[in-house]
Amino acid sequence: MPTSIGESNRRSTPAPGIGRSATLVAAGIFLSRIAGLLRDRVFAHYFGNSDAADAFRAAFRIPNFLQNLFGEGVLSASFIPVYARLRAEANEEEADKVASAVASLLILITSTLVLAGVLATPYLIDVIAPGFHGAKRELTIRLVRIFFPGAGLLVLSAWCLGILNSHRKFFLSYAAPVVWNAAIITTLLMYGGHRAQDPLAIVVAWGAVVGSALQLGVQLPVVLRLVRRLRPILGTGLASVREVIRNFVPVLFSRGVVQVSAYVDSLIASFLPTGAVAALAYAQTLYTLPVSLFGMSVSAAELPAMSGALGSESEIAGQLRTRLGKGVRQIAFLVVPSAMAFLALGDVVTAAIYQSGKFSRADAVYVWGVLAGSSIGLLASSLGRLYSSTYYALRDTRTPLRFAIVRVVLTTALGLFFALRLPGMLGIDRSWGVAGLTASAGLAGWAEFLLLRWRLHQRIGAVPAATAFFAKLWTAAALSAAAGWGIKLIVGHRHPVLTAIAVLVPYGVVYFGVTSLMAVPEARMVLRRVLPRG
Repeated sequence: MPTSIGESNRRSTPAPGIGRSATLVAAGIFLSRIAGLLRDRVFAHYFGNSDAADAFRAAFRIPNFLQNLFGEGVLSASFIPVYARLRAEANEEEADKVASAVASLLILITSTLVLAGVLATPYLIDVIAPGFHGAKRELTIRLVRIFFPGAGLLVLSAWCLGILNSHRKFFLSYAAPVVWNAAIITTLLMYGGHRAQDPLAIVVAWGAVVGSALQLGVQLPVVLRLVRRLRPILGTGLASVREVIRNFVPVLFSRGVVQVSAYVDSLIASFLPTGAVAALAYAQTLYTLPVSLFGMSVSAAELPAMSGALGSESEIAGQLRTRLGKGVRQIAFLVVPSAMAFLALGDVVTAAIYQSGKFSRADAVYVWGVLAGSSIGLLASSLGRLYSSTYYALRDTRTPLRFAIVRVVLTTALGLFFALRLPGMLGIDRSWGVAGLTASAGLAGWAEFLLLRWRLHQRIGAVPAATAFFAKLWTAAALSAAAGWGIKLIVGHRHPVLTAIAVLVPYGVVYFGVTSLMAVPEARMVLRRVLPRG
């Protein structure tokens, strides 16, 4: 018999509003991403777009595959919906058993994979970066072997994130990477001034492993207070644990195919001139900032709330449509101007973050081209996270997998053409092929998002279209970009940070001003928060 609204209200704890939870996630992500930008700025100062930079970036991608495969994304999709629902039903004892079993299984699996990865590193390099040879290849192999144990620790850190998020402790879980970045920055500053690039890369890799242990360590005390009956059990006899495992497998493959897409990009970039792999990584750091800060913050805050929704099928669908519609507007309001800024003013952004030491103005323009390609799919990737979270809340992990495969196939086919064939056809330098990689990923991202949206609307009903809303956002962003471009022409390329302040601050002011005049509610809400009340 369907549960009535009154019954569902008595059984469930009211979920916090999207605004406060998303703000906590965004605050944590903001601190960690700012720390990441500082880390990359210091890294760029000492390494630039050199062979050592290429080796370090490529090496980190390989164990990072383990972290992403078994880490936050997979646990968020498979573990949080089950754990959060048990807590919503006040079944704390079984919730603790599920948390213990998932932790035990992760330790067992990741320990095995870390050992296998260290032993198989030379073969992984041949698959991932076949364009590397000689000393560059040897350095990459050595770095990968150092990184692998740290990746295992970060997987356990992601388990902590799942526990904390389910208990609505959003800030700590997303701010914890600050200590990881701090460890790398400290290592660079301590050794960067008196070591050659290759040995410096090895020392910094060890600094990253220390940072991984610190990131896990700052979360564990709080997690141990929340999960009071944590103990080493496999718990495969529990129905809830089996549900986590059933959800885990398709999400594992879904994340796996997405990671394959990233590795295909890195593989193709390894055949391009020196600096392509590093430039791709620099651009991805900037590209993922709005995706994480705005897309992930809303999606991560919504997943426990959506997963804990109780009631009849139609009641749950109505709740999901409401939360989805609000989430889409919140994400789009801040991601649209981010995409426009990357496209029109990416040289200003890149120079402000990276231009120092061995990272020149020419390098900043090069990364801008790569970043401009990424801007094509920025909105789609951000909204896609929210739609995927909605599927996971419905215990559907297979539909996102199918559409992720479509995305990977498109990314690979388009990437090969855009990166390796198109530059020659256009008569431009081969190094610009890396911009074709990010553009192809953006187009594939739109295909995935539209498929996710189409199928979900079939299942829970269509979220009302917001065509006029999006038209206002893009118009405001275009006017802001025109203003920023004009200021850039006037001030020229002086000190990168001062130029960024002179250009980007007016860009943001114009955007908020125009959207306020257009009566966009999200703009007025933001302005009410930052302007003093009179």
